[in-house]
Amino acid sequence: MSILIITILGLVQGLTEFIPVSSSGHLEIVQQLMGPRPEDFHYFLELINFGTLLALLIYYRKRIIKILKDIFKEHNYKLAINIIITCIPAGLAGLLLSHFIEDTPFFSSLYTVAIAMGVVGLLMITIDKLPHKSKLKSENELTKSRAFVIGLAQTFALIPGVSRSGSTIVAGRLMGLDSESSADYSFLVSIPLMLAVCGKTLLSSSTREYLVSNLGPLALSNLVAFISGLFAITFVLKYLKKSNSLRAFGFYRVFIAVVVITVLTIA
Repeated sequence: MSILIITILGLVQGLTEFIPVSSSGHLEIVQQLMGPRPEDFHYFLELINFGTLLALLIYYRKRIIKILKDIFKEHNYKLAINIIITCIPAGLAGLLLSHFIEDTPFFSSLYTVAIAMGVVGLLMITIDKLPHKSKLKSENELTKSRAFVIGLAQTFALIPGVSRSGSTIVAGRLMGLDSESSADYSFLVSIPLMLAVCGKTLLSSSTREYLVSNLGPLALSNLVAFISGLFAITFVLKYLKKSNSLRAFGFYRVFIAVVVITVLTIA
């Protein structure tokens, strides 16, 4: 792959992992535009997750330390337990269905991507008109049942085009959080999930061989993903402080869905 494509892939991964417009959906679209790809290209896509994971760890380093202090010094386990509860549904689904997802054309279809992006986009646009639970001041007030509902919503992110951050932010809003707190909680939940995904990736000997053979391109792509990921986290958390801010992402998603379906229909 050229340096331009490597850079584009890292940029798409970094921005769309945290901006709730679906990294998997955008990467699938970019892949289709690239044309024929090497059979081992999926390794590259798996390994550029490390850049966005590092961005999360750097951005939330103080929050992670505080959570650990709450656990070990204050014996306050509430937020940590809620994060685990939210992670369980998606973690189990991803573990049990990973091979099925890889082998099923439905999960790589641009029609799937477009429909998923459009549906979640419509939810974002109409979020204020949907039924909500009682309002909460922050993610620290989430009950276990509400945390579990957010986790169930996150399982839909296994479908490309849904978006992990998008599904958890929408679910967080419906569970009583404001948009900023929903995004904050979504990113915290992403940390153990991404650690697990990246750790699982390195367990494969074929993936490790690919890493060694393509260290240069992967280093560049992960660097771009890291920098753009830090920017995306900062941007999303600031932008979502505005009222009705989630609607803008919804309109973008619907626009992309219409464009993709139109192109597929006339092609």
